[in-house]
Amino acid sequence: MHPKIEQLTRRRFLKGMAAMGLLTGLDGLAPVYAAQYGGLRRDMSAGDSKALDLRIQRTALRISEREAHAVTVNGSIPGPLVRLREGQNAMLRVTNELDEDSSIHWHGLILPAAMDGVPGVSFAGIKPGETFTYQFPVTQSGTYWYHSHSGMQEQLGHFGPMIIDPLEPEPFSYDREYVVMLSDWTFENPHHVMAKLKKQSDYYNFQQRTVGDFFRDVKKNGWDATMAERLMWAQMRMSPTDFADVSGYTYTYLMNGLAPGSNWTGMFRPGERVRLRFINAASMTYFDVRIPGLKMTVVQVDGQNVQPVTVDEFRTGVAETYDVIVEPKEDRAYTIFAETTDRSGYARGTLTARAGLTAPIPERRPRPLRTMADMGMGDMQHDMPDMKMDGMDMGGMQHDMPDMEMSDMDMGGVTKHGPDTHGPGNSMIAETSRSRLHEPGSGLENTGTRVLVYTDLRNVNPMYDKRPPGREIELHLTGNMERYMWSFDGKRYSEAKGPIAFEYGERLRLILVNDTMMDHPIHLHGMWMELENGAGDYLPRKHTISVKPGERLSLLITADALGNWAFHCHLLFHMDMGMFRVVSVSRHGMGDHS
Repeated sequence: MHPKIEQLTRRRFLKGMAAMGLLTGLDGLAPVYAAQYGGLRRDMSAGDSKALDLRIQRTALRISEREAHAVTVNGSIPGPLVRLREGQNAMLRVTNELDEDSSIHWHGLILPAAMDGVPGVSFAGIKPGETFTYQFPVTQSGTYWYHSHSGMQEQLGHFGPMIIDPLEPEPFSYDREYVVMLSDWTFENPHHVMAKLKKQSDYYNFQQRTVGDFFRDVKKNGWDATMAERLMWAQMRMSPTDFADVSGYTYTYLMNGLAPGSNWTGMFRPGERVRLRFINAASMTYFDVRIPGLKMTVVQVDGQNVQPVTVDEFRTGVAETYDVIVEPKEDRAYTIFAETTDRSGYARGTLTARAGLTAPIPERRPRPLRTMADMGMGDMQHDMPDMKMDGMDMGGMQHDMPDMEMSDMDMGGVTKHGPDTHGPGNSMIAETSRSRLHEPGSGLENTGTRVLVYTDLRNVNPMYDKRPPGREIELHLTGNMERYMWSFDGKRYSEAKGPIAFEYGERLRLILVNDTMMDHPIHLHGMWMELENGAGDYLPRKHTISVKPGERLSLLITADALGNWAFHCHLLFHMDMGMFRVVSVSRHGMGDHS
């Protein structure tokens, strides 16, 4: 079917459904945006007086030819596209049809704390059979998403996309658009997955190094260096192949709810500018995204316009969004390829000029390895900077390695990382943390492609708050893989002594230091984080920041949102295992949120 005819047919269908009262501002039932058609409608917004109805349900559906039992919104994975307009007053009625409490968090939206949707932090949750009405002014635009903040429901399919159309024209043009929502699905009970990780943290890692790898390393680096490096990993009970706690062994990777074999497809006319709104809605998976044969121009990140950057590939952490524009000029098909960072699987779709065309699926690249830089140690064959290991006999490897000493410093209710945080919740402290914003990430260093890095990002508009920060807060991302414990400053959420206190209206600098061997996507609710990446007054605004192993980075925050806000790693199992805190913004340091 011709794309234009197909779009008109869909328009008539939606108009008929709306006339029957079955559609109220939701761009999709099955969901429609995930079907194979000619692009999203640009004119579909909920009016100021209309409420959008969302139902949280248990749904049996098929994924990759197998029956799946999911928690869905309006019966589909992903849930329906919620499309709003900047400047309107949003009203979203959410009915919980489960037999357990549920919730919806509007990821990346700036709104009152009571509408943020985090049970136990800003509201009580939605009881079974109850309806909760979210109401808030829409003060921004861009690509966002929503998901459950209750238990493991997000892993079970409880998420969907959100688009907020701007009041003013965007600084770029396009002819059609698609949501491309990436996710990971397991047919196992997520609680069973968690139990396996707690018993054996590398349970799902089937890409360990082999004897053949050992002898290849000996030939390349020599016996002594290879043995020393292997001993170091063994003593830490870590693996250099540890890129994902949960892998393609249990995960099926989805694009708009479709497995690779089902091949989500979007159509275009040669010469059109096509906007792809990528949303990483996975629970535990980073993706490397490329479209062989097409350059991608990044125009928006986390819903915020950035100065255009043309790349071949980008890495998206969990919960990040990237809007790109592609210009396919040939009458052919292109594969949208989202490869997992551990190379254990992929999500796949197709952009095509004609129905029925497909393009080759790229071969998966070799699985990467963690390095001494990821351990905060530099090059094993050269000097070994200061480092402490918790209760580990390094067999002489710590000779001439003086202990790292860091003084406790009171930072307004938050202490700098010190010896007291070096307990069971943290198995490693590396002194040589450094900026890695200019690095593409492990596995993308030598691809021969232009890979997006954080130092490429520059906001279209200058910062609205140019005050220098009045104070600094330093937090360390910590973990113990053997025990599968995750935390901030060595303390799980249950062990933290109260919230992190922000003074309403203050300007502060938040420093994040990753002491672990994993990448962590850190999400702050309710406020923007401005990444200090060298862009001067044009620092990019982020709601989720990916922190590499051994990395130290800084963010500027204006505490302009009263209330209690969640702050956590967006790897679902890491959050549940303790990498979660509450940020409390009040007028007098503590308590007064009026």
